Order: sequence, then structure tokens, then C-alpha cells
Amino acid sequence: MPHAANVRLFVLCQALTMSVPAFVIFAGGIVGRALAPDPAYATLPVALFMFGSAGSILPLVLAMQRFGRKPVFLLASAVACLGGMLALVALAGRSFGLYSAALVLMGIGLAAGQQYRFAAMESVPIEQAAGAASRVLLGGLVAAFLGPQLVAWGEPLLPVPFLGSFALLLVLMVAATAALCWYREPPRLAAGAAAPAPARPLRAILRQPAVVAAILAGAAGFTVMSLVMTATPLHMHVVNGHSLDATKWVLQSHIAAMFAPALLVPWLVRRIALGGLLALGLAAMATVLVTVFAHFAFVNYWIALVLLGLGWNFLFLGGTTLLAAHYRPAEAFQVQAVNDVTLFGLQALAALGAGWLLDVAGWQTLLLATLPFLTLALLGLLNWRLRPAPAALPDSA
Repeated sequence: MPHAANVRLFVLCQALTMSVPAFVIFAGGIVGRALAPDPAYATLPVALFMFGSAGSILPLVLAMQRFGRKPVFLLASAVACLGGMLALVALAGRSFGLYSAALVLMGIGLAAGQQYRFAAMESVPIEQAAGAASRVLLGGLVAAFLGPQLVAWGEPLLPVPFLGSFALLLVLMVAATAALCWYREPPRLAAGAAAPAPARPLRAILRQPAVVAAILAGAAGFTVMSLVMTATPLHMHVVNGHSLDATKWVLQSHIAAMFAPALLVPWLVRRIALGGLLALGLAAMATVLVTVFAHFAFVNYWIALVLLGLGWNFLFLGGTTLLAAHYRPAEAFQVQAVNDVTLFGLQALAALGAGWLLDVAGWQTLLLATLPFLTLALLGLLNWRLRPAPAALPDSA
């Protein structure tokens, strides 16, 4: 298939683009605490990075539907580069406001990057779509180490703390923009193909128990991951005095665990089905709370954050695959928009609340705040699995 090379391209773009959130999660709260007028606002820039991503998903997806994916990918990536330049100005001038605005712009690039998996799935035959999405996520393995490593490499380069790190990040974002120029967008409808079935009302799509289970699973994965991951560098490094290198290794291991299982997921699904994969993800998330609730040794953080990454992977890929099986091609953009706005909106709210919860209520309360999301996801999973199997999704007019 002439567009199958897109999958390899998006693996590279995933590695470059996803290095940005890996970088921001590691350094964003630490830099924010140094610039913020109050320690409670330390993770506000990280939250605004997530809000920039969540708030731009809907307009970006609608623009992709109208103009195609490639021009929107390039525009969003260019905006992220502008944010990188603004971050350099903010750090040089020690401006918390400019730093926060810079991360909002960088979040727009992340929002576009979250659509890489869908663009890759559209570039291969339908039977290869799940494998294409998994391969794209493998780019995150590089991002797991490259993003935090840029912080360590760049920090001593310039006299202003972390200014050199953000300069290296800007170079990486420019490289991601250049790589996207090689994307060959496939036609919406292949020559000679039958017209797709018409789109159903969104309410009808969202009434399907499988769709509800898919969205709730993804929402729980992103919310719990964002809340715990955002707070961990502050709790581990600032509160409990672990070294920056130790904190970096925990974050790198976590992000690697988010993406490393991607190629194993199709194998797991064949053996335990999507319901089993989602249940495994929820179990991993619940184990995180026990592992690091009261013991704060390096090994506790490491095990908890690895489990957090694994749980996110199973919930995200399981939810994405389940969702894709329950909408028609004509419904793809609207369902993808609803799903991603929900996931990344909650992720942003969790990042926003992480610093405040940690500062005001403490680490244990922050962990307990994840339980309602895991419970809702479990109820959604049970509601789907315990209902009679529905008829196959009609996808022809």
C-alpha cells in the first residue's frame, strides 16, 4: 500500500512530539515552582500545557475534517515551536506568566500529535489498523528517555537554570515539524469504493455500552496517570529529597512503561480479549495506590510509576481499539473528537489539581482522589461485559 510508509513516519514523529510532554512533566513543575509567586501554583504551567492540548483538540479535529490532516499537523507543530521560543524568553526574564503562556502553545502541538495514531490507522488496510496504532505508540519509548534527557543535557549549558534545556527542546520541535512534511495523506475514499454508510446521531453512538466503557477506560487512565505523574517529581525530589537523577530515572521508566507494551497488546487481546485487557489496566492502576501510599523509598516510586505506565497503556490502547470497533467511517472525526476532548480535558484538570492537592491535602489524599475514576471505569466495563452481545455494527448503507 503506497501510504503504509506513513506508519514509519509517525513512529518517528511520535518519538519527537511525545518527547515534549515527557520533558514538561519532568521539568515543568520544578521550573514552575522556581518562578511561581506561590508554591501551590507550581504545576499550573503543566496544567495549562494540558489545557492547551485539550482545548485545541476539537478545533484541530474539525479543521482536519475540512482541510485534511497534513496542513493542520504542520500548523499545530509550528505553533508549538512558537511556544518553545516564548519559553526561552520567559526563563531569561523569569516571567511565570510568559512561561505559562508558552506551555499553552506547546500543548497545541501535543493535541495534534495525539491524532497520529488515527492518521496511521487510516494509512493501512482496516485489518492492520490496530497494529499500526500500536507501532506508532512505540515511538514513545524514545520519547521516554529523550524528553527527560534533554533536561539533563541542557541544564548546565547556559547560566539561567533550564534555559539550555528548553533550547534543546526547541530544536527537537523544529525537527518534528520538518519530518511532518514527508506525510502523504491518503484519499478519503478509494477509487471505486462504495460510499460509506451515513453517520448516526452522536447520541445514538454514545448510548452503546461498549463506547461508554471505552471512553471511561481512557478517561480513568489519563486522569490517574496525569494526577500521579505530575505530582511525583515534586513529591519525590522536593518533598522527600531524592536526587534529580533518581527522579529522572523514575519518570523515564514510567514513560517507557507507557509505550513498551504496545506490540504485546494485540497478543494479549487474542488471549484475554479487550475486556480482560481493560481489567488488567485497572488492576495495575489500583496497585499503584498500595505501592506508594505510605512508603517513599526509590523502589516504591519506581514500581508504582512503572505500574502506572502499564495501566495507562492497557486502558488507552484497549479503549481506542474498542471505540474504533463501534463507529462508522463517516462518524470517525466526531467520535474521535468527543473521546479525545474527554480524555485530555480530564488529564488537564488532573494536572491542574495535582500541585494544589499535594500542597494543601497531601500525597495520600491525592492518591485517594483517583478512586472515583477507577470505580467509574470498572462500572462501565461491567455494564458492557454483562450485557447481551449486540448485533454487529452496520457499516454499509
